[in-house]
Amino acid sequence: MDILIERADGVLTITLNRPDKKNAITAAMYQEMADAFFEAEKDASVRVVLLRANGGSFSAGNDLEDFMKAPSMDRDAPVLQFLRRISTAPKPLVAAVAGAAVGVGTTMLLHCDLVYAASTAKFSMPFVQLGLCPEAASSLLLPRIAGYQRAAEKLLLGEAFDANEAMNMGFVNRIVDAEAVDALALAQAKKLAALPASSLRMSKSLMKGADAREIAERIAEEAGHFGKMLTAPEAREAFQAFFEKRKPDFSRFE
Repeated sequence: MDILIERADGVLTITLNRPDKKNAITAAMYQEMADAFFEAEKDASVRVVLLRANGGSFSAGNDLEDFMKAPSMDRDAPVLQFLRRISTAPKPLVAAVAGAAVGVGTTMLLHCDLVYAASTAKFSMPFVQLGLCPEAASSLLLPRIAGYQRAAEKLLLGEAFDANEAMNMGFVNRIVDAEAVDALALAQAKKLAALPASSLRMSKSLMKGADAREIAERIAEEAGHFGKMLTAPEAREAFQAFFEKRKPDFSRFE
């Protein structure tokens, strides 16, 4: 199974379990995660959601081959179901990140409440390099969290950066050794789960509520542009170059 779901001690753990593909996310995986978030919201025994991954990578982002089979960004597309669920989750979200976190592997973290990173973590958002635009409301959230210039550098150039820079930017809470990150994230999730559930939900709602509508609107706006750009010549060149393992040539596009 590419997604593993476990419930224990008030924590629902969602594990990306496709290590042979560096946990690249398919449409089916997005749907499973969206459904898990829905179940977590409705299940009173679940107090906290924990996101983690098996293998040496958190996520290589979208599985491009799978994504191009059905490149839909319609409202009911699994990826958008997932983004709506994670961005509106009323219960605390904790993430444990080790290895590569590419594209949505990074942008989903902007919706988490606590993010713990291994010293091996590497983050990148190479949307422009693929002829695309940011998603998951990252064009809104990253400038707010990190400041415009830092966000512009990461979103426009798409270059990888390490856990120390991610923590300095403001979306990683703590850095630990790779072998300790899962245990730390789970311990923190269990601490949250032991607290009054209604107090956690209200506190999170008060912190995030003012931005909720703007985030939803930005996710939809980005998705509209993203869907159109998927079929544009720049993206086709970027994807073809990726599959052919060569450097793309964008010089002929205006």
